[in-house]
Amino acid sequence: MIKEVIYSLKAPYREDLTIYGYTFGRGEKSACIVGPTRGNEIQQLYVCSQLIKTLTILERTGAILSKNEIMVIPSINHFSMNIEKRFWAMDNSDINKKFPGKIDGETTERIAAGIFEKVKGYSYGIQFASFHTPGDFIPHVRLMDTGVQNTSLANLFGLPFVMLRKPEAFDYGTLNYNWQMSGANAFSVYTSATDTIDEVSANQAVSSVLRFLTRMGIIKYNCHSGYISSTIDEDTLLPIRADVSGIYRRLKNPGDEVRFGEVIAEVIDPMEGETISQILSPSDGIIFFTHTKPLVIQNGMIYQLIRRMHV
Repeated sequence: MIKEVIYSLKAPYREDLTIYGYTFGRGEKSACIVGPTRGNEIQQLYVCSQLIKTLTILERTGAILSKNEIMVIPSINHFSMNIEKRFWAMDNSDINKKFPGKIDGETTERIAAGIFEKVKGYSYGIQFASFHTPGDFIPHVRLMDTGVQNTSLANLFGLPFVMLRKPEAFDYGTLNYNWQMSGANAFSVYTSATDTIDEVSANQAVSSVLRFLTRMGIIKYNCHSGYISSTIDEDTLLPIRADVSGIYRRLKNPGDEVRFGEVIAEVIDPMEGETISQILSPSDGIIFFTHTKPLVIQNGMIYQLIRRMHV
């Protein structure tokens, strides 16, 4: 393993921002794995740390196959992580909306440009990302439907679902999109948590990446075969929204099966404690995403449902 500084930014009132890359093996640029671009992505940081730990052992035992190089960048935005901010603290901008970056642009654009210069050129790009709405997911692989994506490769992670997303204007600055546009096969891996550590889904994410690298002939690693992934379009997910504001009581978790008309959440009056709304499932299906904050606003999305189609 080689640990090196891949980007550094001078800071006037605190230590410099130093971003490290960990390189395993030698040869062709096979796979690059990137961790948090946002300051609340604690789970994503933890997953990267466990990958570095495992890859260090695999390299020591000769399990990184010849002529393959793997780079792991465990954190990009630990400045914001240190002060518990999701976005860049100075201007609240999102680094993961600034790619491919500008070397002479604003601060987050310069960071993105410095990182992208190091990560482009790899055959496979894997990012541990989080969704813009706080909550928990079924672990899945997400990729942009740009016309050059490869869902067959995404299946090799062995996670329950592969999610296809049609890119919108605000996606054009993401690392995933720009990786694809530069010729890489790019994948975003989502676990069940973001700002807390969920050991079960973290281990599942680590195994999924090691499984993918094994199946692509980059490493030698024995792990179980995982799931036969189901591919779904993001547009087919059914959003379920709260009809009133109040204290949110979640009754279902990601992966739970639900029936039409089943009570899946309640909203409690924050002053009087009475249940003021029961949220019913509008369809049979599987819970894909759940809101996790203790409060919910009227018309706020609290679930996304994979509908079960009857034939």
